[in-house]
Amino acid sequence: MPNLSQIEKGIFMKLFNRSGYVLNFSTNDFDVFTMESVGVPLCEKYKLSKGKSLMAYINEASDDNTVKLLKDLLDYYEVYFEYEIESDGEYSKTYYRCKDIMARILYNNTPLASVAVELKEKFSSTYLSTQIDLMLKMQSENPTEAIGKAKELVESCCKTILDENEVVWEKNWDVGQLTGAAVKLLKLMPKDIPDTAPASGEMKSILGNLRAIATNLAALRNPYGSGHGKSATYKGLEERHAKLAVGSSITLVSFLWDTYESRGILNRETN
Repeated sequence: MPNLSQIEKGIFMKLFNRSGYVLNFSTNDFDVFTMESVGVPLCEKYKLSKGKSLMAYINEASDDNTVKLLKDLLDYYEVYFEYEIESDGEYSKTYYRCKDIMARILYNNTPLASVAVELKEKFSSTYLSTQIDLMLKMQSENPTEAIGKAKELVESCCKTILDENEVVWEKNWDVGQLTGAAVKLLKLMPKDIPDTAPASGEMKSILGNLRAIATNLAALRNPYGSGHGKSATYKGLEERHAKLAVGSSITLVSFLWDTYESRGILNRETN
């Protein structure tokens, strides 16, 4: 398991440590919690305040135990401090940073995961951020669900782009139609590339495949993804297939969203 840097540990402490206290735990409750989490009653062991005991432990524990305890505390925080998460205050911002760090550590420590984190920041949407978290998590835990989420992410991205530009779309449109409308809006159709442009043929081929990626994700999702009932003999695809679907989805959405932001900047400059 990857290491947490001292800076990252400090971010978690900023969320959990409340002037020597840890969230809303009493000393006894905190010892019970940490005993159940990592097998060590921290205050009893270190004879310090809850906050200092937590800091002492994560500075000397193994990487696995450190991540385990911080993940359990993050889960606890999500249950009992929902009002802070929804407040859009300093604690809320720190929580989302902790959430992203934990996702990187637990689910997919790859460059693709970093792109996913960047997408979450760009979308500024709790719903889309949750979808991305679930998609990354489910790659190994539930490949069927991950494939379904990959297709849904493309749908959500295209709908957002179309809505932001007041482009009307029909509720019965499939993901291929939604992607086609977004690609047309963003001037990413092959015909938008002049024949005189460098590598125009290659660019036209790549752009021509954008809609195909979305369409094929939907086609993969129908027999193998979530959202449809399966027979008792159903056998899902493996983690590697889910990673292919998730990777394709994130790459496509990242390109569409970056293009959308670029087009928006250009439009403002010309108005």
